[in-house]
Amino acid sequence: VLITGENGTGKELVARWLHAKSSRAAAPFVEVNCAAIPSELIESELFGHEKGAFTSAIKQRKGKFEQAVGDMSLAAQAKVLRALQENKICRVGSDKDIDVDVRVIAATNKNLRDEITKGNFREDLYHRIGVIVVRVPALRDHAQDVPLLADHFIRTICAEYGIPPKRIESNALRELQAMRWSGNIRELRNVIERLIILSEERITLDDVKTYC
Repeated sequence: VLITGENGTGKELVARWLHAKSSRAAAPFVEVNCAAIPSELIESELFGHEKGAFTSAIKQRKGKFEQAVGDMSLAAQAKVLRALQENKICRVGSDKDIDVDVRVIAATNKNLRDEITKGNFREDLYHRIGVIVVRVPALRDHAQDVPLLADHFIRTICAEYGIPPKRIESNALRELQAMRWSGNIRELRNVIERLIILSEERITLDDVKTYC
């Protein structure tokens, strides 16, 4: 499954929902943030390594594919493709294949077709991970959900702060619906938290215009 969408749209939430509703729900959900891992370490993170495979490899380590398992080197992409096609991996520093049985749910905020054109992403891997493609829309494309999301965040955040849920006026909600939300749902949550902190007993249109 390949999940696409802008930052803050809830791609991770979609991935967790897919896992929770699947036949593999009892198996571990192992997250890997490829963008946060240096390119020289991504293969070790995904596939593990043997002791002595590189300078800091002081002991054997299992990778994410053994534990469960757009931003990785082409060499690592080739290994991911092999793992998905043959259900086999090889730890860094080893010549022994290990059988794996995993389902990969990939998520990215990049246009992978553009990355293929630029030579940054393998086309064969794109087709392998994109059997089912789920596009998570930007918040501005479903602004009718802003009141429901705002109500959810108000209840959640007020509960965290140990205060009664604050009421938000209807014209304040309409103002929130009209915003562009470049940071999507993540930005909306942060704005609601700010409004809860800085408003009085209820959130007004003036509060939204002042603090958003």
